[in-house]
Amino acid sequence: MSETETIVALSSGALPAGIAVVRASGPAALDLAKKVAGVASGDRRARLRIFRDPDTGEEIDRGILLSFSGPDTVTGEDLAEFHCHGGPAVVKALLRILVARPGVRLAEAGEFTRRGFLNGKLDLAAVEGLGDLIVAETESQRRQAVRQAGGFLSGRVDAWRARLVAALAAIESGLDFADEDDVPDDVETGALADIGALADEIGMELVDGERGERLRTGLEVAIVGPPNAGKSSLLNALARREVAIVTPIAGTTRDVLEVDLDLNGYPVRLLDTAGLRDSDDVVEIEGIRRARQRASGADVVLALYPPSEAGVSHETFSGHDCVLKVGTKSDLGSGSSADGVDLRISVVTSHGLDDLFARLGRIAEDRLSGGEQALVTRERHRHALMEAERELWATLAEELPSEARAEHLRRAAFAFGRLTGRIDAEEVLGAVFSSFCIGK
Repeated sequence: MSETETIVALSSGALPAGIAVVRASGPAALDLAKKVAGVASGDRRARLRIFRDPDTGEEIDRGILLSFSGPDTVTGEDLAEFHCHGGPAVVKALLRILVARPGVRLAEAGEFTRRGFLNGKLDLAAVEGLGDLIVAETESQRRQAVRQAGGFLSGRVDAWRARLVAALAAIESGLDFADEDDVPDDVETGALADIGALADEIGMELVDGERGERLRTGLEVAIVGPPNAGKSSLLNALARREVAIVTPIAGTTRDVLEVDLDLNGYPVRLLDTAGLRDSDDVVEIEGIRRARQRASGADVVLALYPPSEAGVSHETFSGHDCVLKVGTKSDLGSGSSADGVDLRISVVTSHGLDDLFARLGRIAEDRLSGGEQALVTRERHRHALMEAERELWATLAEELPSEARAEHLRRAAFAFGRLTGRIDAEEVLGAVFSSFCIGK
């Protein structure tokens, strides 16, 4: 990809739509506006124009043109936006005449945002927040993404890095100017005290139960139990739509079905799993293996116990800190071989479903509340901060030469730089921007 090329793409939603926005960014953006719409002032004023094919003069559509002169744009380059009617044929024709111009091509996924990053309009952590904002499905996810896109993490990391650089400068001054009278003898002692405080602050941010990361992906709730315990029926009832096939035939569910819910503003992912039992069927055995695997990694396990059934041994869930035992099919009778179930439900009569919703809501709030305030929202952030913290503590080792302390601080600064992309960002750019949609 070359920044000397001008990129174009549909930047609005799926077609057909009432209005579509086709965006162009790069050195030829204003020239495209001139040739297609007859004006290219870059003055940010909206103008009603006829969009024409520059080669034939054929009218493509009538719409709004906006043009912006760089570098004061989202990409840092000249930028033009063609607001046209959102019919597939209209957008296809407009893109066709744009990419036909020399030096113009269709954009890759996330390339507009990537150019903004490369031109210093936003840092890598803010880019990730913007990506999260695009895909946010719940209110708590939106709040978290807004904070990150607005530079919440970047601002904290920059402040930490400034303190680290000051400490590094103090230590290096002791190395380079040890014979100078104006360098205090205790300059390194003061620097090490601040490094210890900085390491403590980072450690406090890392002890957050991974709430920020979990808020991005959602709380996983695995529904497990024997065949015909009502797992798929419960999934459909919680999702309020027909997701899973429900039959009286045991072993209908062979794979793990997933449904995302917005539960009181918190993201929850329900997992419907294969019935747990002994089986000789190769496909069912694989389904049971997957069920146990996903349940072992879930945040919450809903263990279903139908009436007069042995259910699943509680040993199956050893190691889980949140298992909710649910007696199902209460409309068929109150008896259940499972002692001490937490609640009883009936999908047929809706008995107990409100209580189950409420319990799941409380669990989600307990596990995820405060996530939108979390500094760390990705595993990448956590690993970089853990590396920085480790290097800071290594700096404080006793009897360590000043040269070695300085090297540990440089490594910590490098870890901070990887968070925001200020240094050596190339290794993470591909993974970050590839998750964006075309036109963003």
